[in-house]
Amino acid sequence: MIGLVDCNNFFVSCERVRHPHLIGRPVIVLSNNDGCAVALSNEAKALGIKRGDPYFKIRQLCRRHGVEALSGDHRYYAEISARVMAVLRHLAGDATEVYSIDEAFIPVPPALGDPAQYGAYVVQEIMQRTRVPVSLGIAPTKTLAKLAAHFAKKYPGYHGVCLIDTDEKRQKALQLTPIGDVWGIGRRLSRRLLERGIATAWHFYSLSQTQVSQLLNVTGLRTWRELHGEPCIIHEDTPPERQTISCSRTLPHDVTSVHALRQAITDHCTEVCRKLRRHGLVAGEITVYIRTNRFRTAAPQYANTATVRLSTPTDYTPDIVTAAHKAFDDIYRHGYAYKKTGVTLTHLHSRDGLQGDLFADPDRLARRTRLMQVVDTLNAAHPRTVTLATQSTPAEDSHEPSSDVSIDLPDLLPE
Repeated sequence: MIGLVDCNNFFVSCERVRHPHLIGRPVIVLSNNDGCAVALSNEAKALGIKRGDPYFKIRQLCRRHGVEALSGDHRYYAEISARVMAVLRHLAGDATEVYSIDEAFIPVPPALGDPAQYGAYVVQEIMQRTRVPVSLGIAPTKTLAKLAAHFAKKYPGYHGVCLIDTDEKRQKALQLTPIGDVWGIGRRLSRRLLERGIATAWHFYSLSQTQVSQLLNVTGLRTWRELHGEPCIIHEDTPPERQTISCSRTLPHDVTSVHALRQAITDHCTEVCRKLRRHGLVAGEITVYIRTNRFRTAAPQYANTATVRLSTPTDYTPDIVTAAHKAFDDIYRHGYAYKKTGVTLTHLHSRDGLQGDLFADPDRLARRTRLMQVVDTLNAAHPRTVTLATQSTPAEDSHEPSSDVSIDLPDLLPE
């Protein structure tokens, strides 16, 4: 059996860990620059607020009902996620498979006895150790476990744990699940199925394998087999090499200051370098882009990118910042108000397999490595303890610079 642990209203739960007085109150967490609601407490959902609602449209509703609207703090959420995953690894071992910031698959060995009882223990332990409420779905396959976790989260009667271990339970769950909610189907495939009268997971389950092969691609067939209890989504012990690491940010207001834009670029570089080192990688190329506010159509528009090839692939932040500033200088144009900046690292390689520069000083390289390790350790415990002189300060920038951090990976699992 496989379990999927899913943190409930994760961003909101993280804020309640930090601010316990928010427990029981309606809370929403906003996207970059407080644009729209990206996470909601159950109390906020009960007021009719939906994920993706622009904040300017619901601001009056929030004030009227005392909804606490908070700016997202993604670095803090990542720290809480790491705590949850550490507890899971302690409980379930190295076979724990982190799927996203708030989800992870764990094995549920038969030797542990009643799976539901074990699931209740896992849910309770995570709550006690991290104060983050989670739901756990247990089933023979990952797709069915995702389905079970949805029911565990939606219906309080399950007390956080839903077990699908019989044909009767599976049939009932599939009959209650719209086809678009099935992991691996997605919007495009669900439209195709709905056009053919396949509205629920049960309708899809009831098709023959030949029908599924004619209607859908290999991913759709794999999902169908998973619903039939056949495990098809296997954990990759060795993840593929990452292709890019990016950090971008929409600025709080239109910016004309070269100094402020350089600070934003430096902030991006420090974040992507931290990610680079965490994954044991080095980068051989960096691309910088800047863009004006495309929604202000009456204002002059400008957008451009520049790429700099590093002489030697590296994860050393000052070298990458220097290259980024060179790229920025090449594309910056005076007289425009800029709204978005970003950097992307490419040509990524494993640090262990890096061929060094024949003329480089090995002692200097070792000192740089130790320095970055110390900086990362200090900043992990106390964010922004050590910064570069060209970085922004909290007083200058109250928003997290890493709110749009992303790591692009080859597709491993269905959407």
